[in-house]
Amino acid sequence: MPETICTTRVKVRDLPLLADIGINPDEIGRRQPLVISVDLLLSADRVDGIGDTVDYRKVAQAAEDLALVHIPLIETFAQKLGERCLDFACVVEARISVDKPFALTRGLAGVEVTVRRD
Repeated sequence: MPETICTTRVKVRDLPLLADIGINPDEIGRRQPLVISVDLLLSADRVDGIGDTVDYRKVAQAAEDLALVHIPLIETFAQKLGERCLDFACVVEARISVDKPFALTRGLAGVEVTVRRD
């Protein structure tokens, strides 16, 4: 029988946040809505307990904590959140999507950043 290979991802999708973000004078000091999605690739090929995975509440809390600090760009926000997710022991890659719903009068502005361990 062939060996089974399993890849596990932990996801937090469409998390709404109010973040201290922006570079324009009218944005600074004013919390703005962001929508965050996180996709984490785990190193464990088998998940038998919480120690083998990431508690998605901790991912959401990391995003909420970061939203309290002024960060000029959503690209930087995504990178910092990805780096925080790599601090979880079993995470080898973090793909972070950040949408800023009111950045444009029409359409949706956003970024996606992937950070990984070497």
